[in-house]
Amino acid sequence: MKWQGRRTSRNIEDRRGASAGRVAGGIGGLGLIAIVVVGYFLGIDVTPLLQQGATSPSPSGGGDAQITAQDQKAGQFVAVTLADTEEVWAEVFRQQLGETYTPATLVLFKGVTDSPCGGASGATGPFYCPADQKAYLDTDFFTTLARQLGAKGDFAAAYVVAHEIAHHVQNELGILGQANRMRAAASPEQSNGISVRIELQADCYAGIWARAAQDTFASLDPGDVAEAMNAAKQIGDDTLQRNAGRVPSPHTFTHGTSDQRQRWFARGFETGAMAQCDTFGANRL
Repeated sequence: MKWQGRRTSRNIEDRRGASAGRVAGGIGGLGLIAIVVVGYFLGIDVTPLLQQGATSPSPSGGGDAQITAQDQKAGQFVAVTLADTEEVWAEVFRQQLGETYTPATLVLFKGVTDSPCGGASGATGPFYCPADQKAYLDTDFFTTLARQLGAKGDFAAAYVVAHEIAHHVQNELGILGQANRMRAAASPEQSNGISVRIELQADCYAGIWARAAQDTFASLDPGDVAEAMNAAKQIGDDTLQRNAGRVPSPHTFTHGTSDQRQRWFARGFETGAMAQCDTFGANRL
């Protein structure tokens, strides 16, 4: 992905190095809340990794963590990717919906931080909080994505950012609020099914972004789409559960299978049309 030296977004709230909230030991306290938040809004459910013994956040939080050169580079990368989403969705909203897109703010943190949706933790991954219309990301998650989940490459990381911003797109359109109201009134299994449709639509929207990024900025390198498709594969519910040593249980899926995530991302990339991303009206996911 060609991103160095390009425009960065001003809608970055960098909390790395700022005083962070405290987390109780283990995955209780804010860590447990973060997992609940992940279940509602995250595009990548890494709970199986936590159950395998992934390191929990330090009780002291991440406020005193040193910002390394790698952290700075990751922050720049996220800021460029976020800027691209802003331009793409402003144009898509204008052309396809006749509406104005209001960008999200993206919070960078290291270790732990707070949000209106609960605690944010590097161990549980990025998420979008509709209460404050902000996406939360510990860029150390990119290392987890590459090393533990097997999704390497800068465009795999860009896909993560694009997916979380896609939840903001859903929120802007009123889709996310309506879907979560439906979830609140549904049975656990029905709620999971609605969550899958939320997440697959976000994957489709991420595909729209990827296509537009190529058409508008010519920023994709050969192999970038393959990196995103591999990321979608590696974070499918069935693959995550299987890699955690568990038999995949479809009734517990909240984000979709590897095949579903890949197909909906590809659908968005191939069509570039928001109307093609109606997972809620689809008979087959």
